[in-house]
Amino acid sequence: MLLYYITDRTQFPGDEPFRRSRLLEKIAEAARSSVDYIQLREKDLPARQLESLAREAMDVMRDAATARSETGSQKLETRLLINSRTDIALVVGADGVHLRSDDISPSEVQKIWNQCARGRGTHAVIGVSCHSPADVARAASQAADFAVFAPVWEKKDAPDACPTSLDALRQACLEKIPVLALGGVTLENARSCLEAGAAGIAGIRLFQKNEIGKVVEALRVRASNPTPRSGNRENVGDEGHKGLRRTL
Repeated sequence: MLLYYITDRTQFPGDEPFRRSRLLEKIAEAARSSVDYIQLREKDLPARQLESLAREAMDVMRDAATARSETGSQKLETRLLINSRTDIALVVGADGVHLRSDDISPSEVQKIWNQCARGRGTHAVIGVSCHSPADVARAASQAADFAVFAPVWEKKDAPDACPTSLDALRQACLEKIPVLALGGVTLENARSCLEAGAAGIAGIRLFQKNEIGKVVEALRVRASNPTPRSGNRENVGDEGHKGLRRTL
């Protein structure tokens, strides 16, 4: 199961320096917990500030990777994607880009990457936001590495966003590309997304507002254990994760 932390520093309280500091702490925590991908999605920042933040994010992720190596950990390295800014991803040495559904095509990004990143690896990891099975089919045809399908469920903080439903997710997952579920996903319904064919879970709040290691453990338990029978539902507290905010 793939896990994808999408950042949003505006959810942290305090002034800009404090929120930036808290965001970098969460990025480091996600890297230590072996979240597969992190998307730096600070869309309000001017290019220069975004580049600076991306460089700092790369630094804390390298430190986390070094710490894991020193302890003999065999966990996979976390990869950083920059939201919609191929230029900044290339400049800071990020692993790739996450594209909007109406962005330039993944194949075009890969072409640019191949031309500009010679000598240090020529494959960009490219994720694409998708809101319909047709979007996912298009992303697959244009050589994206994975799609993020959203919103699967109704979101309490965005009641006007029309959920796509599990049936739409199931149809999207028929395409030959990994599909991650996003939007109103909880610890309780994450397994339903995986059973519908999702290759993983993407989220913002669940990662930012809790201890990420415990979130990762809880989600992986749900990915590996059978669905509880009625009357014997799993309880987050029973697994040592009591108090987690469950909305992704």
